[in-house]
Amino acid sequence: MSASLIILIPLLPLLGFLINGIGFPNIPKGAVGIIGTLAVVASFVLSVMTFNAFLASGSEPFIVPLFDWISVGDLNIPFSFQVDQLSLLMLMIITGVGSLIHIYSIGYMHHDSGFGKFFAYLNLFLFFMLLLVLGSNYVIMFIGWEGVGLCSYLLIGFWNKNTNYNNAARKAFIMNRVGDLGFLLGIFTIIATFGSVEYSEVFSQATSFQTGDPVIITITLFLFIGAMGKSAQIPLYTWLPDAMAGPTPVSALIHAATMVTAGIYMVIRSNVLYSLAPSTLEIVGVIGAATALFAASIGLLQNDIKKVLAYSTVSQLGYMFMGLGAMAYSASMFHVITHAFFKALLFLGAGSVIHAMSDEQDIRSMGGLRKKLPVTFLTFLIATIAISGIPPFAGFFSKDEILAHVFERNKLLWVIGVLGSLMTSFYMFRLLFLTFFGTFRGTHEQEHHLHESPASMTVPLIILAVLSALGGFIGVPEALHGTHHLAEFMSPLYDAARQVNPTAFEPTALSHSEEYLLMGVSVAVALVSAIVAYVMYVQKAAVPAPDSQEKSGLQKLVYNKYFVDEIYDSVFVKSIKTLSNILYSFGEFFIDLIVNATVRVISFLAGLLRKTQTGSTGDYVFAMVLGIVVILFWKLLL
Repeated sequence: MSASLIILIPLLPLLGFLINGIGFPNIPKGAVGIIGTLAVVASFVLSVMTFNAFLASGSEPFIVPLFDWISVGDLNIPFSFQVDQLSLLMLMIITGVGSLIHIYSIGYMHHDSGFGKFFAYLNLFLFFMLLLVLGSNYVIMFIGWEGVGLCSYLLIGFWNKNTNYNNAARKAFIMNRVGDLGFLLGIFTIIATFGSVEYSEVFSQATSFQTGDPVIITITLFLFIGAMGKSAQIPLYTWLPDAMAGPTPVSALIHAATMVTAGIYMVIRSNVLYSLAPSTLEIVGVIGAATALFAASIGLLQNDIKKVLAYSTVSQLGYMFMGLGAMAYSASMFHVITHAFFKALLFLGAGSVIHAMSDEQDIRSMGGLRKKLPVTFLTFLIATIAISGIPPFAGFFSKDEILAHVFERNKLLWVIGVLGSLMTSFYMFRLLFLTFFGTFRGTHEQEHHLHESPASMTVPLIILAVLSALGGFIGVPEALHGTHHLAEFMSPLYDAARQVNPTAFEPTALSHSEEYLLMGVSVAVALVSAIVAYVMYVQKAAVPAPDSQEKSGLQKLVYNKYFVDEIYDSVFVKSIKTLSNILYSFGEFFIDLIVNATVRVISFLAGLLRKTQTGSTGDYVFAMVLGIVVILFWKLLL
C-alpha cells in the first residue's frame, strides 16, 4: 500500500468539507449529498485496501512520515501516521459506519435548510477522527481529539436558533475541556519523562520501568481524566445525554459509534503504560462499573427515545472501561466494534421513528408503529436483542467476554456488570414495546403522516442490522468451539505489555463449565428482563405516567437523573458565575479607579506645566539661565 493512498484516507473527508463548506449554500442539495458521501465511501474503500495490504504483507506495523513538524531542543515531533492493527480497526469502524450514516443523512436531512453545512461539518468531523486514530504520537492524537470536540460542538448546536440546543453544545464543549486538561497534562508528563511523544519510543522506554512506578501512575491517571471527558464517564458524563439536541445522524456517528470511543482507543493504544499501573486500572474498572450501573438505572424511566439511547451509550462505555480495568484490551475493543453496529442502528432507527412521527420523541405518544414501519421495526428489534446480550447476536459475545474477564479479577464488579445487563435488557425492550407495540397514542395528524422511511434511510438500517446480528462471530470464544479472530489479530499490540506484566496476559483460569455458567447467568438475566418488560408494556399495556402526575420518591429521584445536573449547577455553575461577577465588579472598580486617577493626575500636572507657558521672552531667558545654574551646580558638587 503506497503512502500517498494512506494519506488520502483523512484528506478526502477534508476535501469534502472544503467543497461543501465553501460552496454552501450555492451547491445544489443533490450534489452536496453526493460529494459528502463519496468522500467518506472513498476513504472506506482505501481503508479496506490498506487492511488487505497489511494482512498480505505479514501484519507488520509501519510508519508513514509526512514532514518534520516540531523541533525544540532534543524534542522532535514528526507529523506522521502509524498503521497497525488498532488504527486499521478504527479506520474500518469510522469510515464504514460513517459511510452508512452519510447515506442515511441524505434522506433524513433533505428538507433542512442547512443541508450543505451539515455535510461539511460531518466531513470535518471524520477528518479529525481519522487524524486521531492514524497519528503516530500523542500530539497528533490530541489535535484530532480537540478537532472532534469542536465538530461535536458545531453539530450538537447545529439548529442554533434554539437556545436549549446552544446550551447543550456549550455544555459538551466545556465539560470536554475539563477532561482535555488532564490529557494535556499527561502529554506534558510523557515529554518530561521520556523526552518524546512518539508511541514507539515512549513504549520501548516504558518497558524499563517497574510495575507501579509513581510516574507511570501519574501519566495514566492524567490520560484517563481525558478519557473520562471524551467517553462520558462519571463524573464527566452529563454532557452526553444533552448532546441528543443535535440531529439524529450526529447522535449515531459521533455520540455512539466513533468520538465517544476515543477514550477507549487511547487506553488501548497506551496499553503498555496501563499494564505498568495496576492501581490506575483498578480506578478505571471501578469508575466504568459505577458508570455502567448508574447510567443504566437512569435509562429505566426515561421517555425521550433518544435520551434512553444516550444513557444506554454511557452505560455501554462503562462496560468497555470495566474491560480495560481487567486488562481485557481486546475484549473492550470487541465491544467498541459491536457497539458501533447496534448503537448506530438504534439511533438511526430512532431517527426513522422521529421522521415518521413528525419530530415527536416521546415514546408515550407512540405505539403500534411496527405495522407502519416494518423495516424500522425489524432492524430495531435486532439491535435491541444485540445490545441486551442475547445469543447469537453481536452484543452477547463482546459483553460476555468482558464480564468473564471482570469475574476473574473482581467478583463484586462482575455482579454490578450483571445488574447493569439486567437493566439494559429491561429499558431496551421497554423502549421497543412502547414504540412499536400496542395501539397508537399520538395525534390524528401524526397517525396520518406515518410512513416507512425512504430507501436512503432503510438500506443503512438493514446493513447495520446484518452486522449487529453477525458481527459477534469475529470473536467466538474457545468454550463455544470457535476462534477469536479479533484477539489473534490484535495480539501483537501487547508484546511490550506482556514483557512488563506477563501474568496479566496468561490464558484464562476459568474452565469451560464455569464459562458456560457465566454465559447462562448473563443470558438468563437478559431474557427475564425482556419477559418482564413484555408483561408490563404489551400484556398489561402499561404506559408511563405523564410528567404532571406525582411520582414516588425513588421514581422521582431516578426520573430526574439523581439531580446530578442540578447539583453541578449549584456547586459549579452558579458558584463560578457568582465569583466571576464579584471579580468583574471588583476589577471594574479598581480598573476605573486607576484609569480615572491617572487621568486626573495627568490633568493636574498638565495644568501646572501650562502655567509656565506665559509668552514672555524674559521668563523664558530666566528659566534657561536657572537651568544652566542648576546643571553647573550639579556638575561641580557631584
